[in-house]
Amino acid sequence: MNPFLYHIPTKVYFGENQLHHLGEELAKFGKRVLLTYGGGSIKKNGLYDTILKEIQAANLEVYELSGIAPNPRIESVRAGAAICKEKQIDVILAVGGGSTLDASKFMAAGAYVDHDPWEFFSKNAPIEKAVPLVTVLTLSATGSEMDCGGVVSNLETQDKLGRLATPLLPKVSFLDPTITYTVSPYQTACGTADILSHIFEVYFTTEKDLYMLDCFMEGMIKTVLRYTPIAMKDPTNYEARANLMWTSSWAINGFVNGGKEHDWSCHPMEHELSAIYDITHGLGLAILTPRWLEYCLDETTLPKYVQFGVNVFGIDDTLEPMTIAREAIKRLSDFFFNTLQLDDTFTKVGIKAEDIPLMARKACGGGTLEGFKPLNQKDIEAIFTKCI
Repeated sequence: MNPFLYHIPTKVYFGENQLHHLGEELAKFGKRVLLTYGGGSIKKNGLYDTILKEIQAANLEVYELSGIAPNPRIESVRAGAAICKEKQIDVILAVGGGSTLDASKFMAAGAYVDHDPWEFFSKNAPIEKAVPLVTVLTLSATGSEMDCGGVVSNLETQDKLGRLATPLLPKVSFLDPTITYTVSPYQTACGTADILSHIFEVYFTTEKDLYMLDCFMEGMIKTVLRYTPIAMKDPTNYEARANLMWTSSWAINGFVNGGKEHDWSCHPMEHELSAIYDITHGLGLAILTPRWLEYCLDETTLPKYVQFGVNVFGIDDTLEPMTIAREAIKRLSDFFFNTLQLDDTFTKVGIKAEDIPLMARKACGGGTLEGFKPLNQKDIEAIFTKCI
């Protein structure tokens, strides 16, 4: 295994009624707060009023930016960065799911540069400083509350690009499972597909790493498989919501990476789907993941599938290895498309075969995704074709 550095200094308040700490935490960074959120659901469920009460009790000035869309747009990032500059914002409070949190991260970085924030993605412009970010999570999915990355879409160029930078890491995050009680079964299912994909991108590898990390990942996968159906059937089940929320954070905060160096595969492929068709990210991942696993299955990668099938799904380890591998993929597909009831083909979500070459070329940047199994444009086209 390779050596690695792990450092996640985000302070997390986990559990019910933790928002009474919000004002005191915000006040540590200054007086002027930019509150960012999405389409207004936080006003319908009362969260907005609760947050404003805490901000006002701490005698802080609050400015707002609402309307941050799923697959967050660069326009929102530009608007937020402009507010930060004009109002001399001391801290950004992002309330929402991954879209709001991701957009807010790049607003925070955009406040300290003179160039267009899109250059963080298009030109890999350096991110050396950012306005402090505090988050209140409303959806278990992306893990943005505890990592230093984010993804933003540009509809003009039909690009959806991600970026990692240490200054983007939230300073404080509030994770109250009760806030996710109003999340619909569909969004819960899509969030679960995203959580699982974050784990799979690291778990499925031919690299050697710590045994305990594989055990940890297998435990998280089994947690998600167990509690998602419960949360979908009983949205106010605290145990289910809490397990999904904490798993979401730990799936992508860097802990499971260990010393692995391989690229991710499904995420860059899915980004091209939602860049053009604006579909829900988790839905795209659910459609892609079983086909990706089918395509990558060969004698070289087989042992990982066997480990997955036996340790996660409890498949009989005396069966032929290839039988175990195929059965594991079948059971994962059944979970996505029958248990979670997500659409299982590109056709059902409106993705056209004619766009496959373009999406495949952009997914690998004209080169190769050096993931679980190296994938070039033709490989990705084959995976996409399996999804039609």
